[in-house]
Amino acid sequence: MQRRLAELDASIDRYLTEMDAADVTEPASTMRVTQLQDRIALLKAQMAQLRAIEAEMQRSPDTQISLTDPDARSMNSRGSGTVGYNVQAAVDADHHLIVAHEVVTTGSDRAQLAGMAEQARDAFGTEKITVVADRGYFSGRQILACEDAEITAYVPKPLTSQAKFAGRSDKSVFVYDVNLDCYRCPAGEELTYRFTTTEAQMDIRCYMTGACGACAVKSQCTTSPQRRIRRWEHEAVLERMEERLNARPDMMQIRRQTVEHVFGTLKSWMGSTHFLTRTLDKVAAEMSLQLLAYNFKRVLKIIGVQSLTMAIHAA
Repeated sequence: MQRRLAELDASIDRYLTEMDAADVTEPASTMRVTQLQDRIALLKAQMAQLRAIEAEMQRSPDTQISLTDPDARSMNSRGSGTVGYNVQAAVDADHHLIVAHEVVTTGSDRAQLAGMAEQARDAFGTEKITVVADRGYFSGRQILACEDAEITAYVPKPLTSQAKFAGRSDKSVFVYDVNLDCYRCPAGEELTYRFTTTEAQMDIRCYMTGACGACAVKSQCTTSPQRRIRRWEHEAVLERMEERLNARPDMMQIRRQTVEHVFGTLKSWMGSTHFLTRTLDKVAAEMSLQLLAYNFKRVLKIIGVQSLTMAIHAA
């Protein structure tokens, strides 16, 4: 919106400059001036229309408006990129059958893990289930919700450490001592608990040491006067999951061979660009039909036509 308004404003300034030049070089001709005035009036009308849309957009809960589909939203958290829907699917690792799915309007997957895992567990009719997801699903709250629901989650951490990108020591090299409630740094110093802060309704415990100023390897650790380690109050949940991932490095390969297979097949059938319907309820119905067709063909592939026909008659 802001970019388009700036482009229109620059165009108006350019046309005004042309009008001033036309008055000097062609004082006898009014045709060019009239044309420029008409263009400026058109651009000002476009700007007024955009301003009205901007006011409406600011009143929207997520500050977004789609002019072609009122339910569609940007699939990029920064407000740009593809406008559409986010399809969530839980896939059985043994047979590649889709056991649960949902169409959502949020571009991020971070809030989807626990809900989809619970739907998959209900579909299987079991009390416990193991779920594997990619880095985009990593969320402390979601992983905690999975553990509370007796769902075993495998989700790798996103690679977001600025210290590591800059060639300095990241949090992973600091060892937490659960008995002493402190961290030990690579230089052997203890970072003790100092205070708790609240961020996004999450209690974060902060650990520091007074030995940073005289540390010989401080330049490899932090650019601040002291290194501060932050620990979520439920960090132990994430640590247990990290231990599971280290013990099962094949889990991410299983994920790639499972859900990527399904989405690759669906995109081959549907095309990878557009849904054929608009609004959330219709898109959800369209997606349900596609997934039903996928599962039907998959079952035929697994057990054959005769066995499926017998199962249908038996039901």
